[in-house]
Parts: sequence; C-alpha cells; structure tokens
Amino acid sequence: MAEKFVTRRRILNSIVSACTVMPFVARATPLNYEFTGPAADLSLELKPPLACTPGTRRQSEGPFYTPQTPNRSNLKEPDTQGETLILEGLVLTPDCQPVAGAVIDFWHCDEKGRYDNSGFRYRGHQFTDAAGGYQCTTIRPRHYFTRTPHIHVKLQGPETKMLTTQVYFPDHPNRNALDWIFREELLMQLEQIEGVWHGRFDFVLPPA
Repeated sequence: MAEKFVTRRRILNSIVSACTVMPFVARATPLNYEFTGPAADLSLELKPPLACTPGTRRQSEGPFYTPQTPNRSNLKEPDTQGETLILEGLVLTPDCQPVAGAVIDFWHCDEKGRYDNSGFRYRGHQFTDAAGGYQCTTIRPRHYFTRTPHIHVKLQGPETKMLTTQVYFPDHPNRNALDWIFREELLMQLEQIEGVWHGRFDFVLPPA
C-alpha cells in the first residue's frame, strides 16, 4: 500500500513539475512570412528613444507558438471579456533607425489564462510601416501557473536576426517578482485612457 502511495505521489509531482516547466521549453521556430515591404503608414508619430540597446533581450518561445497566423493587427475576439489593450511601438536597429517592413508575430493567452492551440484566438502577425511602427489591438492576458501576465512576440526585419521574446506589464509587481523568467527590461510602458489600456514597447533588432 505504501509503495502505491509513493508511486502515485511521484506521478502527481511529475505532472506538477511538467506544468510548471512546460511554458519555458527553449525553442526558436523560424518565421516563414514573405517580406512584402512596409505596411501602410500608421501615423503613430512615435519618437524613437535617444539611445538604443544592442538588442532587445531574448526569451524562450514556450510550447504554445503557432506559425502562419493571420495577417491582422486587431486580435480582439467578439466574445472576449478581457480589458482592451492597444500595444504599439517601434522596431529599430541598434543605432535607433527604423526597421521598415519587419514582420512581428504576437500571441498570448485569453482572459482566463488559456491558450488556443487549435485555432488563432489572440494570435496574428503584421508588418511595420516605413517608420518602423506597429500597433496591435488585443486584450490584457491573465496569469497562469507560475507565469505572470505576458505577451509573446517573434519579429524579424528583412536584414536582421529573428528575435523571440516576451513583454510584461508593470502593474503586476508581485506576480512579476514570483515569475523566474520575468525581466524588468521587458516591461512595457502602460497607462489607461478612458477605460482603454495603452502600452508601448520598442524592439531593437541587430543586423543578420
């Protein structure tokens, strides 16, 4: 009887460990979208930073990436109960020059902490405009397991390396502190205007 209990306990521990570790599986699926040139002007009028990093910090892809997502900038679903988020920013080179026509692929879980792994809910890609700008309308994702709320991103310019990373929310300091993959330099700027959340994050891509 004791042996059965130990075996059952080991199985349960293995399942818990797998669920905890699973989101951090190190993969780097290539982006296979055709570069078609810059998107139409978004007129975001975003000023680039005075200085850029050598490159935005990379993070793991996790197990929930789906390639060949729809080309769309609005990821909101008609039945969503999540809070609207408009995330925008620039894709830049290390010398703060715009990366026009870069592809940027977003995905995240829903307002209940669940990923759609059979369809394209909260998944989509777009291309930056001539100023390197992008804008994604979506919702604020929920936390799950040991993960703080975050948005996954893959992006690449016509002449840059591919970047896989994650972007975080500054108004979850306690959950951020408990998430071992979280990094402060990947926090977006965030504010709420008339009930809508607005975030900004600029990505820096080194040349290929």
